[in-house]
Amino acid sequence: MTRAKRGSVAVVGAAESDLGRVADHMTPIDLMAQAVQCALADCGLRLQDVDGFFAATSQVRMAPLALAEYLGIRPAYFDGTNIGGSSFMSHLAHAHAAIEAGLCSVAVIAYGSTQRSVSRAAASPREYNAWETPYRPILPTSAYALSAARHMHLYGTTREQLAEVAVAARQWALMNPKAWEKEPLTIDDVLSARMISDPLTVRDCCLVTDGGGALVLVSAEKAQDLNVAPIYVLGHGETLSHASISSMEDLTVTGAALSGPQAFAMAGATPADMDVTILYDAFTITPILFLEDLGYCPKGEGGRFVTGGAIAPGGTFALNTNGGGLSYCHPGMYGMLGMIEAVQQLRGRSGARQVSGAKMALAHGNGGVLSSQCTVIFGTADTV
Repeated sequence: MTRAKRGSVAVVGAAESDLGRVADHMTPIDLMAQAVQCALADCGLRLQDVDGFFAATSQVRMAPLALAEYLGIRPAYFDGTNIGGSSFMSHLAHAHAAIEAGLCSVAVIAYGSTQRSVSRAAASPREYNAWETPYRPILPTSAYALSAARHMHLYGTTREQLAEVAVAARQWALMNPKAWEKEPLTIDDVLSARMISDPLTVRDCCLVTDGGGALVLVSAEKAQDLNVAPIYVLGHGETLSHASISSMEDLTVTGAALSGPQAFAMAGATPADMDVTILYDAFTITPILFLEDLGYCPKGEGGRFVTGGAIAPGGTFALNTNGGGLSYCHPGMYGMLGMIEAVQQLRGRSGARQVSGAKMALAHGNGGVLSSQCTVIFGTADTV
């Protein structure tokens, strides 16, 4: 997708749906529709203007069909790609290409999940895997625990360094009124919490919440006609590497090592140019892996990179400023919410957690068990 032109499309609307534990009997499609309406209102567009539709959720097999029917629209272009939590970064890349090709002019990307209400097992039932299921792994936690254990073995990463990721996320979340977690967290709290799959305790694992969100994209030219401050898509990259963790070539190297360079090359930028970085934190090991693979630090240095409060509020590196999937919200496919935070930071709408003068932001999505990796770089008008 790197043939798309840098800055030729922009995000003009962004909104979350209800989050946390939603009202009884709400469905994923209810949450998607709610987020779509809010995102359109955010930029002054109407449902009648939408001709590009992108949607995915683990609970609805044909999400674009269900959502289009619910909203009463018939899009000219649509995409229901589902590669897990990074699906929405992939949708954004596809929407970029579709708008450039003239296949649609107003593209909406939507997500919704009620996994807390119906249970995670019901929302994301596990498929039988002949090579893994007989060993009774606690998936997906055991898969990420393998990666964490291997990183600790090879590079000396410690459980305390993993815990720093959770503690920093909680500190950001305490500045976010929409965050699920409301109580402080310490490194000792993380280390002494109930073990789920060694070396990951329950505090190393993401939340189980309901929630969703939506983005609205238009061409850069069309964005000028709207009464909003557009946030431009500067770069993106996407890759698939495996489906099962037992097929991952190297448990410490993810596809971000491919998607990141694609996105940076398209954006004409480097990791040092990012004012805000949003990394999929389903588990405390994932930001450490992605910091390395995206080029923020050398391989093996991720644990040391996050120590000493470096990624917490007031630290030297603004990471997961909404509180992330660890403390803000994790409905099962978190990538949409990461992009919304990146956009809102660049718009200056993040309240107490706002990063001053933010002009460029990276949002990275992860799907499956480190299986799909998609990276998006956003920028304000000053960066185009």
